[in-house]
Amino acid sequence: MKAVVFDRFGDPREVLTVRDIPMPAEPQSGEVRVRMRMSPINPSDLMMVRGVYGRLPTLPATPGFEGVGVIESVGGGWLAKLRGLRVGRRVAVLNGTSGNWAEHVVLSARNVVPVPDDLPDEQVAAFFVNPATALVLTQRVLHIGRGGWLLQSAAGSALGQMIIRLGKHLGFHTINVVRRKELASELTQLGADAVLSSVDDDIPARVAEITGGAMVPYAIDCVGGAGVCELVKSLAPQGRLLLYGTLSGEPISLEPRSLMSAQRVIEGFWLSEWVKNQGVLRMLGLFRQIITLMRAGILTTPVAATYTLDQLSQAIEHVEKSARGGKILLKLV
Repeated sequence: MKAVVFDRFGDPREVLTVRDIPMPAEPQSGEVRVRMRMSPINPSDLMMVRGVYGRLPTLPATPGFEGVGVIESVGGGWLAKLRGLRVGRRVAVLNGTSGNWAEHVVLSARNVVPVPDDLPDEQVAAFFVNPATALVLTQRVLHIGRGGWLLQSAAGSALGQMIIRLGKHLGFHTINVVRRKELASELTQLGADAVLSSVDDDIPARVAEITGGAMVPYAIDCVGGAGVCELVKSLAPQGRLLLYGTLSGEPISLEPRSLMSAQRVIEGFWLSEWVKNQGVLRMLGLFRQIITLMRAGILTTPVAATYTLDQLSQAIEHVEKSARGGKILLKLV
């Protein structure tokens, strides 16, 4: 079968190759084998290839944390029966081990999610990383209620836009920080209450103006670097900031009193670690909620382009552009 493989960490354009490798073994009890259809190229995938992700694979390795495919073999076991997993069933594939940028994968039955026929492959391919992060961050960790306020960085990203739509749907307010001011109109149409520029605006001053001086109880950041200080200063007393990404690759420098005087809190969030502490039934409930919100157009992902494995280099070039217009997908069949 064909798969994307890398033998060393580095620039994806230099280290990723498409190779013919042996088919995976037959699934054991509690496992399934999936014929992959599509997988997105996520920032986390490329961070892993570069060797800067929080958890790195043994080399050689195949990237791809999520995707969509069809079950072609079931190893049996109670979990497969509980989940209704059978040959021919289309599933979202959540893969933290072998990597989804391959024609076939074998993985635990826990890591595949049966999906209804009315969801297109393009949406199922990006079923988990962004939708689950948006939902878990806002509703299961921060518990933002109707009328609450959330400040977020990187609001123009696919995940940022999901959170804006989710806020409009559930009734919480969003203040959204972007680098490119021209995104303001687009995000406002999605339901953003305010859009601020990290380049042109004094973020804490503008947040105070928007909230009538109350500031915000919650903020989230996936960028890191100097901008985190502005988010902390925008928090209300005892406010919480969740860090869930390191896109800038830059460390955070803070004045300790910005936390001490108002008893503000900074916490880390990593979806894969959160999932480890959830039971099967709780995860099934999360999957059902994601499907419902996808059908409603809330947790959907814009797709900019789809490339085949033979077009891998073009796909990587496209995903590295700053304004690519949506998710880049790899077609694996």
